[in-house]
Amino acid sequence: MSASERALPGAPSRFGRRAAVVLFVLGAAACQADAVDAGPDEVVEEFVARMQRVHGDPKAARDAYELLWSDAKRSLAERAKRASAVAGRELAPQAMLAPSRFWLSFLPKRYTAHIDGEWAVVTAIGEEPTQREEVKCVREDGHWRVVLVLPPLPPIQRRDESADADHAPPK
Repeated sequence: MSASERALPGAPSRFGRRAAVVLFVLGAAACQADAVDAGPDEVVEEFVARMQRVHGDPKAARDAYELLWSDAKRSLAERAKRASAVAGRELAPQAMLAPSRFWLSFLPKRYTAHIDGEWAVVTAIGEEPTQREEVKCVREDGHWRVVLVLPPLPPIQRRDESADADHAPPK
């Protein structure tokens, strides 16, 4: 063993360092899995935390998107399809999560949930008695998901080809 490979007294061995890294990675994955498999109050709390990290980070957007209910995912997929057609490049549904449209009017200190079958209402509570916000959740495929209601998309308007011919410049 070379001098650089010898551990100092009390310092972790190479094996110990590797084990620590493995445990850290497994722990991080478990935390994320716990949030996905948690109760509705914990899912809302995790969704808020993930949305606060989105700001241009595709992985953070994917993580937040994962906690949404299927109707929101379908709506974001349609928005991404339309945006992709305009942009001329493929945009992912989670890219439609706009952090500038997500803001907190107060910092939640705790979350409580009222569960009624497959639906739940989570109340985020701040420091002041007036700081309360309700968030709906639904159980889908055995997991609680945040019900994000997006405004309906307008129908795609098609131009009338004959009207375009009427307004074409003379040849």
